[in-house]
Amino acid sequence: MQLLGGLSADEFLHGYWQKKPLLIRQAIPGFTTPLSPDELAGLACEDEVESRLILEKDATTPWQLEHGPFTAARFSQLPASHWTLLIQKANQLIPELAELLDRFNFIPNWRIDDVMVSYAPESGSVGPHVDQYDVFLLQGLGTRRWQINTDDSSQIPLLKNTPLQILREFTPQQDWLLEPGDMLYLPPNVAHYGVAQEDCMTFSIGFRAPRFSELLTAWTDEHAPQLPDQLHYQDPELQVATHNGEIATSALEKVRAIVRQQYVDDRDINRWFGQYITEPPAGQLLSEAESQLNREQFRSSLGKYSELWRSEFSRFAFIRDDNVVRLYVDGQEFELETEHLELVALLCDQRRYKTDDMQTHLTASETFELLTALYNMGAVEFPDNA
Repeated sequence: MQLLGGLSADEFLHGYWQKKPLLIRQAIPGFTTPLSPDELAGLACEDEVESRLILEKDATTPWQLEHGPFTAARFSQLPASHWTLLIQKANQLIPELAELLDRFNFIPNWRIDDVMVSYAPESGSVGPHVDQYDVFLLQGLGTRRWQINTDDSSQIPLLKNTPLQILREFTPQQDWLLEPGDMLYLPPNVAHYGVAQEDCMTFSIGFRAPRFSELLTAWTDEHAPQLPDQLHYQDPELQVATHNGEIATSALEKVRAIVRQQYVDDRDINRWFGQYITEPPAGQLLSEAESQLNREQFRSSLGKYSELWRSEFSRFAFIRDDNVVRLYVDGQEFELETEHLELVALLCDQRRYKTDDMQTHLTASETFELLTALYNMGAVEFPDNA
């Protein structure tokens, strides 16, 4: 694959994914930014866009962080160098960046987080730091110098007096200058430091990596309220203890049995994870279709279009489960017979669905009910509504 410097997807996943960095010269030859720095600044002025400014030398203390939305006046006050503008979830805002994600379809799309765009003038950066997730750093405009250190940095202290997670000490082991079309892959926990050499835009394709604590908290938050209130710890076989302060082995075994019985069922875990991993990010409100359609109205409307589009704000995934396939969309579960697996896979694997390709799946009322439900919840849309 050109994107991976001549490596196949299997070779990359086996040799590099979450193992070691990879520099790819001209991963996307001729790549140009789909928006200008001024257009990026315009997005940062909008209320619904998540944006940040990082200023290294524009305050009494270095490395300050500001959250948007910003104003044109704020941008006019910025210094000539040493600052960075960041826009999160740019793939939801710029169609070309949504299409960029298609190049990374060798990684399950439920693992993809977003495309972040950064703009910086000369010497702009976000400081040396460590990310806990995989990221591809694609250079789009100008040049950026990247330095990395693959040693364990978990014990390196962070700078004080800044909300940013910047390493107080950083010694580069490798040093590269990236030009438009070049890309650097970094696995989790690799310390890195990118500095703009001139006006510079970088596109970061980041991947989701939920913390263990988040997973366990979400699981218990979901299932604990479902347990009947009348269930309590009981020990009718209690015996006189040799030591009054000792927790007996029999009590520990009982507690372990309670946890295993209530919380460790593979099928329940599978279904919970499908819902959890497709839930919209906190604070993101999904927009339902303006006009709710019934099944026949949706069928009629679909006949007028050559394509149906998946919303860039929605997350799709599916799980095969014995005689059914479970589709998860934005935290909701749809159970279908396995004969509809091909349609479910199509919905999850692609962003644009050609109606001609879907015709073989549109003979059953069950599939029209599914598509109508997805349309009404805003997960799929007709092109002129996108």
